[in-house]
Amino acid sequence: MPIPSSVPGRAELIDHLVRTRIAGDVATPRDNNLSHYRKLANGDRHYWLGLELGDRWADEQDVLAVMAERCGVVDDPQHRMGQDTIDPELTVGALDRMASVLRKAAEAKERVLFATGHPGGLLEVHRSTAAALRAAGCEIVEIPGGLEADEGYVFQFCDVAMLERGATLWHTHSPAPMAAILDGLEREGRPLPDLVVADHGWAGCAGQRGIDAVGYADCNDPALFLGEAEGTLQVVVPLDDHVTNPRFYDPMVAYLLDAAGLTARF
Repeated sequence: MPIPSSVPGRAELIDHLVRTRIAGDVATPRDNNLSHYRKLANGDRHYWLGLELGDRWADEQDVLAVMAERCGVVDDPQHRMGQDTIDPELTVGALDRMASVLRKAAEAKERVLFATGHPGGLLEVHRSTAAALRAAGCEIVEIPGGLEADEGYVFQFCDVAMLERGATLWHTHSPAPMAAILDGLEREGRPLPDLVVADHGWAGCAGQRGIDAVGYADCNDPALFLGEAEGTLQVVVPLDDHVTNPRFYDPMVAYLLDAAGLTARF
């Protein structure tokens, strides 16, 4: 599948997102989405992604309504099986909002922390963004050494914090690794990040602790979108967070960095 080699325009990016199934008809099935919405509403903290939602989202239909509005899933509660969707217009609109946050971070030379619970899909997205902000004069936060969480080690590779177990980069929704980083910075007397760019529980934990946070989320991870709706997170970009080829995200990152006034560094 051809990948645009330069910064795509909005229409070209939308076409690319749909063709690669980053948005549009995505691989995540409808029954999986609804199951996650229900578990979140029933108080299963695994699906809260580090946020403290209380009893504000105890009705799964309210969760579905937010997901239809902010992610573009089918808003019909009777649609229970088969295909679900992410609206590519919402994806690009969120990228534009994230670009505004990144532009301000670059102008203010902020301290920025990058982290991912989806290294197989989003590591290069975060690494490229970190490289562009570093080149613009931002400090990319170096995490403390020797951190442990969830029976693994929290470490940094290519400026991106991740969880490692048994010499393997770990897919995790847990907020514990981000909590370990923030607690470690405080123990060392170092300032917390001005901005966190992340996903999953890494983003949720940062936002819950009052740090400006932006990130990415799939249509079966509703918590971050609820956090955005409540103002705990600044921006959440809806997308399939693990498509068949991680290079498919390159045009999206090129669009994001161009909109932020930053130079892409792949």
